[in-house]
Amino acid sequence: MTDTIESQKTKSRVLVADDEHVIANTLTIILNQSGFDARAVYSGEKAVEMAETFQPDMLISDVIMTGITGIESAIQIRTMLPNCKILLFSGQAATADLLEEARAQGHEFEILAKPVHPTDLLAKLRG
Repeated sequence: MTDTIESQKTKSRVLVADDEHVIANTLTIILNQSGFDARAVYSGEKAVEMAETFQPDMLISDVIMTGITGIESAIQIRTMLPNCKILLFSGQAATADLLEEARAQGHEFEILAKPVHPTDLLAKLRG
């Protein structure tokens, strides 16, 4: 019993944000099966809200979502949790402009192109 409690304490917490529920849920399942404590949310606003209580070690977020973008939520979460790693992914061309705008404000984020293969994602998380 204590081993289970101890392993839960040491699992990296990952927050997955994507307005496409299937993508967020699938990534969360893969991460949980790979030894992470992962949770899914479906908007940038929910990501910020969940980060306050869940305190993730990493945020994996789609860039283009309804409401606030993944970049905007990443900036808010990084302000709240400076040690939280941020990994963004997108399948949309508009992402480059949004990333450039964030860079101009002093925010640098790593981005993966959609679709991202689970093996590549896990390598990024563990690397």
